[in-house]
Amino acid sequence: MSTTPRGVLIVDLGTQYTQLIARRVREAGTWCQIATPATAVDMARAMDLGGVILSGGPSSVYDADAPDVPPALLELGVPVLGICYGMQWMCQHLGGEVRAASTREYGRASMRVLEAEGLFQDIGGHTVVWMSHGDSVAALPPGFRAVAASDDCEFAAVRHDSRALWGVQFHPEVSHTVRGREMLDNFLGRVCGFAGDWKADNIVEREVAKIRAQVGADGEVVLGLSGGVDSSVAALILHQAIGERLHCIFVDNGLLRKGERDAVEREFREHLGMDLTVVDAGARFLEKLRGVTDPERKRKLIGYEFVEVFREEAKRFKRANFLGQGTLYPDVIESVAAHGGNTAVIKSHHNVGGLPEDLDMDLVEPLRELFKDEVRAIGRFLGLAGAITDRQPFPGPGLAVRILGEVTPERVALLQEADHIVTSEIEAAGEHVGLWQYFAVLLPVQSVGVMGDQRTYENACALRVVESNDGMTADWGHLSHDLLRRISNRVINQVRGINRVVLDISSKPPATIEWE
Repeated sequence: MSTTPRGVLIVDLGTQYTQLIARRVREAGTWCQIATPATAVDMARAMDLGGVILSGGPSSVYDADAPDVPPALLELGVPVLGICYGMQWMCQHLGGEVRAASTREYGRASMRVLEAEGLFQDIGGHTVVWMSHGDSVAALPPGFRAVAASDDCEFAAVRHDSRALWGVQFHPEVSHTVRGREMLDNFLGRVCGFAGDWKADNIVEREVAKIRAQVGADGEVVLGLSGGVDSSVAALILHQAIGERLHCIFVDNGLLRKGERDAVEREFREHLGMDLTVVDAGARFLEKLRGVTDPERKRKLIGYEFVEVFREEAKRFKRANFLGQGTLYPDVIESVAAHGGNTAVIKSHHNVGGLPEDLDMDLVEPLRELFKDEVRAIGRFLGLAGAITDRQPFPGPGLAVRILGEVTPERVALLQEADHIVTSEIEAAGEHVGLWQYFAVLLPVQSVGVMGDQRTYENACALRVVESNDGMTADWGHLSHDLLRRISNRVINQVRGINRVVLDISSKPPATIEWE
């Protein structure tokens, strides 16, 4: 099987929805890559290209700082779909006219499909779409015709008479466009001719072949295993490719959730039969954190110490010239903005990706082209335990960034017990379904309470429950009153040292999911 699948290039023109477009394409069984305008043509020519999608964006085509879209993208001999700004740029470049709309369209709109074929195959009559534009196409370029319209947008969708060039003024990638997924499926399958074979079995087969080619017949790989879904699935793929030549290292930094180390050892050593080294480094990490309260300082200290521990352990494997990592596609692209600039650093992220170059090891990254939902699907396909494939994301620095203020052994123990009650109660009630994360946070606050007619002055614990699709934005999740009551009662009665439980009802943005 080819290690370079035929796919779509998505050109990011500044929209907040670029990764959502990519996820929709992947969900339709088609591989894709995201490029900035500056890198798009080179990337297109380097891949087995089957189609191009030009994203939306906040600019006007007449803005001085509008994205500099390469015209060559329309001359690559593959179908092109322009979305919102992408459609406006395509029409303006080919001789049409774009101007500020007399009536700005934002939100749901009823659209009439004029030609139920191609992009709109089996989608006739009226359908609801999501509009978000101030400019619109006022005159079509030569060779184009309208194939859909709304009351306020004469050219809601257009196509070229003889070339596979399509444009839509709305956003088919968002769920508010009721039949948007069908439209994208039609573009990929009917217009571009993709087979829809980007599925778990084909992905695994392709990645295994790539790893074997890279590592060779006798190469060995060291992998930092956290027990999370990313590193776990990376381990499974690597193990399928090279077997016992994979060496997993699990660093217990003393900041794990209750029972986490035992669960990792059972799954990977006993159940999956992998070579697993467990390093008990809790005392070492906690000593480094003594007296530290600044969250960024915590993260950096933990990241540095992790590197040092990993470096020491990796040296034992003299023939291991490769370093395995669970890097995901969003990790690769999210630090670069649409026009090539760096995005603002909200907080540093710690994972094995921070390992230094002087380890003198080549990277092996079997998940580098995948989104989180694809990784979970592959984990299920490979038989990974549901407790891992469906595991909520857990920060690299562990409980250190859920303990506000100084991290001490006593405060870690408090949070471990409280968090275990929170997670086990939510899961036992079945209310974890649809949640992105749910956990406890230990606050640097003490308050007065009364227990058994005695005054207490103890810690407060916050309950954080959020709903999200990808962690980039999130809203607070709703739990039933009975469940909240049980959680509060158990934490206060069973965790000696906590006498108050509060609920965090902040969205992201403006808050972040984690407190630090």
